[in-house]
Amino acid sequence: MRKFRADYVFPINADPIKNGIVSVDDHGKILALEDGLSSTDKNVENLKGIICPGFINTHCHVELSHLKNKIEPGGGLIKFIKDLQSQRNTDPEAILAAAAAADKEMFENGIVAVGDIANSADVIPVKRKSEIYYHTFIEVFGFTPDKAQTIYDNAIALREQYKQMSCSVTPHAPYSVSKELFKLIYRLCEKQPNLISIHNQETEEENKFYRYKTGDFLDLYSFFNIDISFFKPQARNSVQTTIPLLTNKQNILLVHNTFTNLKDIYFVRRFDRKINWCFCPNANLYIEGRLPKIDLFMDRGFNITLGTDSLASNHKLCLLSEMAVIQKHFPDISLRQLLQWGTLNGAKVLGISDEKGSIEVGKTPGLNLLTGLDGFTITDETKVRRLV
Repeated sequence: MRKFRADYVFPINADPIKNGIVSVDDHGKILALEDGLSSTDKNVENLKGIICPGFINTHCHVELSHLKNKIEPGGGLIKFIKDLQSQRNTDPEAILAAAAAADKEMFENGIVAVGDIANSADVIPVKRKSEIYYHTFIEVFGFTPDKAQTIYDNAIALREQYKQMSCSVTPHAPYSVSKELFKLIYRLCEKQPNLISIHNQETEEENKFYRYKTGDFLDLYSFFNIDISFFKPQARNSVQTTIPLLTNKQNILLVHNTFTNLKDIYFVRRFDRKINWCFCPNANLYIEGRLPKIDLFMDRGFNITLGTDSLASNHKLCLLSEMAVIQKHFPDISLRQLLQWGTLNGAKVLGISDEKGSIEVGKTPGLNLLTGLDGFTITDETKVRRLV
């Protein structure tokens, strides 16, 4: 047994405990959580800072880790996609080595579970060996209707390679998935568990394309030799077109939401869908130089989570870094709220909240120590250290 006492323990599911003590067994299972003000136990490790559960990263692309520092920041999403596709294929050993390093980095940064996007089986060996829990989103691309069945069948075949791990088949984004492909995924979701994660409104060009069939996406389709003559302007933003195509039987994670507006949020609320929002602020700044209006999403009954995106669009895989950016630009969002987004809320989306996300007796959530805070404010000196 190990016992840790800190200035505060944030269980997440309950109020913070001043001078709290957390007891864990050799497997990281929580044995006790108590007020340590009057404790005289000499076997307690006394720590300065805040103890919180292990972090849940709900959006990453581990298989793109070899692209760190390869794509110039600030070029916008369209350029980013072109650069990504032109550079992503490389030596399989290099992909595996970079993925293993990324997995280690996340573990050391206190991340205990990841919702990870995959387009191949390249990094399965890394996930099998990892101490991190992974749910793999097997992502489909295909905007032309005639290829929908073939693309879907290929995704189901890839799912077989991940069958010993938690996984699901998911659309990439509104601008890259045809209605026919959406329908095939809908039918899958109606029959069996199949968690959904979609890149949503990462650029204003996505909204322009859906509303008017104008903007830089026309150039992107031309670049990839994709005939979009069949597509008609929808006269509304992309998320308003996509939501009706999604099931109400599965959790749906909308990722990025950089250009989601209040009208979009109200539209989403009117539909009977299990919508969760994921924010990856460092990636948004890296690609578009802009953050989502995160405050618009709060107090509307939605579950909010955090992600790092990939090393192709971020300098590190650290949820504390994502929280720091949010707190800097939205100072009214409390540390307690940010920690909930980065722990329990993510665990709920991934379906693992019975084991992770909060410090409760019987759970194995992992324990992180945050130091260098100014009260309950993240500073440039704030660091995370994994305790368990």
